[in-house]
Amino acid sequence: MTTPSIKLYGVTLSGHCHRVALFLNLLNIPFEAVNADATVRASADFRQLNPLGQIPVLCDGDVVLSDSNAILVYLAKRYAAGSLWLPEDAVGAAQVQRWLSIAAGELRYGPANARIYRLWKMGKDDPVRAAEIGHDLLGFMEQHLASRNYLATHHPTIADLACHSYIAHAPEGGIPLDQYPAVRSWLARIEQLPGFVAMPRSAIPEAA
Repeated sequence: MTTPSIKLYGVTLSGHCHRVALFLNLLNIPFEAVNADATVRASADFRQLNPLGQIPVLCDGDVVLSDSNAILVYLAKRYAAGSLWLPEDAVGAAQVQRWLSIAAGELRYGPANARIYRLWKMGKDDPVRAAEIGHDLLGFMEQHLASRNYLATHHPTIADLACHSYIAHAPEGGIPLDQYPAVRSWLARIEQLPGFVAMPRSAIPEAA
């Protein structure tokens, strides 16, 4: 059996790592998932891969990349060039970039931070403020998705993958999705894509 040439360093409960693993699965690209918990990330070997000690890290032969959104762009360009995952036209590319920025901004400081605090009691940010940011973002997405099926264009792109994991798991951070039917329909459309693999749910009962 041939060993996959791609290694993805991360942890299963990280939405940043899941978005990359999800894209690899959707592209039907075999890869080796390498556990990179806090102990591993503090090691000298891992710091050679990413001096900042952050996950995910993707190793594809001699190519070593960190930052989940940058990895999504790399995979789209390297393994799905000319596909719809990353549009080549100016407007489509700009719309994708807008949502990648939202994934690194409002999504990170809203639903992701609220989930981190509730599950692991970690993070320096105010969980109440994180929930406020989360609901503001979900309200914006609800209005945006009321007249379209996907975030950036009329078809799924890496923008949808960058945002899916933490939105789908927002209830684990105490941010329910009941009042956002268009967002829930969008999540369902992503989850129906061939090759979709869900991020595991938290084992903490009160966060379910």
